[in-house]
Amino acid sequence: MTLRALSTALREAGRPLSADALNKIENGAADTSPGKSGEPKPVRRVDVDDLMALAVVLDVPVITLLVPESVRGSVRLTGGGEVPGRLAWRWAQGRVPLRYPEGADEGARRRQLAMYLMTATPDGVGWDQTTKEGQHAALEVFKAWADEGGGGDGTGVD
Repeated sequence: MTLRALSTALREAGRPLSADALNKIENGAADTSPGKSGEPKPVRRVDVDDLMALAVVLDVPVITLLVPESVRGSVRLTGGGEVPGRLAWRWAQGRVPLRYPEGADEGARRRQLAMYLMTATPDGVGWDQTTKEGQHAALEVFKAWADEGGGGDGTGVD
């Protein structure tokens, strides 16, 4: 798709961006005059609305515009530092937390994973139990809930 065609599609979708703006986004154009930090500053940044419109018009999941296309090696995540590429993708897909607390045992890791999976998906969608990690995490949380009398009558069932 050309930049002009993409610009037209975005305008039709209600998020007009000129071909020039798209070119600056694509090429990471920067203002070479130093900003307050002394570093060049980007000429055109992408906000969340731009990102969503681009994903819709290009018919790709949003994460494909955010995470490098390869899972090989490590990638730099803004605010997250260097992480393995596969971890970056699994985290962006809502499958695993980016980090576990240092020294966490297996049970603590499973509980954190279960809580992460539950918060990573909206009500009505369910959470990823397609992986072994997700299945084990769910069992860990349900066992802990039942052990704590989650059902009120000691059965763990409401």
